[in-house]
Amino acid sequence: MIEGQRKSNFAKNCTRRERVSNLSDMIEQFILEQLEDMDSIDLSRNELASFFQCAPSQINYVLSTRFSEPRGFMTTSQRGGGGYIRLERVRYNGNEYLEYILASTSIGEIDYREALEILGNLSQMGIIGDGESRILSYAISSKALSMPVKMENRQRARILHNVIINILRGNN
Repeated sequence: MIEGQRKSNFAKNCTRRERVSNLSDMIEQFILEQLEDMDSIDLSRNELASFFQCAPSQINYVLSTRFSEPRGFMTTSQRGGGGYIRLERVRYNGNEYLEYILASTSIGEIDYREALEILGNLSQMGIIGDGESRILSYAISSKALSMPVKMENRQRARILHNVIINILRGNN
């Protein structure tokens, strides 16, 4: 190290990011294992946080990003008096999921992460192929849309909305 040069925190920060990501993966995997034989479970945010030795906000983060409606999950929160979070797996058939997405895209805005979840689900359900999913993901990316974020999210929702309408027309 050269005299007067500061030591970089880059490696330390990468390790922390990896640890947080890994923790999120572990929490997600734990919850998925609990859901394996059931369609719903009741979770205590504080108990999970204690078990994983993390802040309760980390549990909230995992629940909101990895167990969202576009991914096929519903969460219900009961506060106070030993409150819990009920996590339910929603099983859609193809057209039900398309109609759900159609309703959510007509509301107005979808960020890129949510859009990728939707495309992944459509691909996983066999509604579109992997190649179509990949092409659509490029078409709705920030680079392709190239506009302010608020407008970008609206445009992305419009594009997905029209794709879903055309898929539904093809299914009838």
